[in-house]
Amino acid sequence: MSNNANKAADANKSGLKSVFTIAAIVLCFAIGWAFYHFIFGAAGNFKPDGSPANIMGAIHEGGFIVPILLGINLIVITFSIERAITITKANGRGNIAMFVRNIRSLIAAGNIDQAIAECDRQRGSLANVVRAGLVKYKLVEHDNSMDKETKLQAIQKDLEEATALELPMLSKNLVILSTLASVSTLVGLIGTVFGMIRAFQALAAAGAPDANALATGISEALWNTAFGIIGSSIAIIMYNVFSSRIDAITYGMDEANFSIVQTFAAKHNG
Repeated sequence: MSNNANKAADANKSGLKSVFTIAAIVLCFAIGWAFYHFIFGAAGNFKPDGSPANIMGAIHEGGFIVPILLGINLIVITFSIERAITITKANGRGNIAMFVRNIRSLIAAGNIDQAIAECDRQRGSLANVVRAGLVKYKLVEHDNSMDKETKLQAIQKDLEEATALELPMLSKNLVILSTLASVSTLVGLIGTVFGMIRAFQALAAAGAPDANALATGISEALWNTAFGIIGSSIAIIMYNVFSSRIDAITYGMDEANFSIVQTFAAKHNG
């Protein structure tokens, strides 16, 4: 019953996080639209003849793709901050490598209670997984109704279940960053193409070559590329940073789990 209750609680948390994700994305696009129309599109950013008076006015002239790119950049920043907070909490209070070494030495010395206390001090995803395995270790160690293999299977099962609960939380929303790393550049290029089309159409309508008009149109169009590259660059960097930190946590889990199982097997050999 407790396992079912935990799964139900995790499902509810997952549902709430999904709602937060959707709401955050919608809000970012809404803020991007508001910035485009009310900040960059303010009357003070344009000359009396309607031409841009400053950079913000030039950005506004980039067209309807600009608010989309602003929204994408805000989404990247928002979920980078969200992942940074989540993964920092998942790391716990101390160094992961030091924590794993301490746990391995405590388990080898048979100090299971002290190892559990160390997990309580460390906290985080790794500590949660290790603690689950240690609690099961302590429960089955002196259970005469189970043989050695059954005990090992019980410990491994609890470790695997705890790991399965923690890992999705670590990698959640990373797919958004990886997707936007590609999409941001493509959207920026689309905006640039539309801007170039408008620039050449205006040049053709003038009836005579107008280098200034062409240069202005190209400059306005390239703002789309700039925003697209900025969003893509941030997304790629943050995705790689978070992936490496998750890999470190996952490696720590594997190392600690292996130590727990192997120590139990060695102490109960025969």
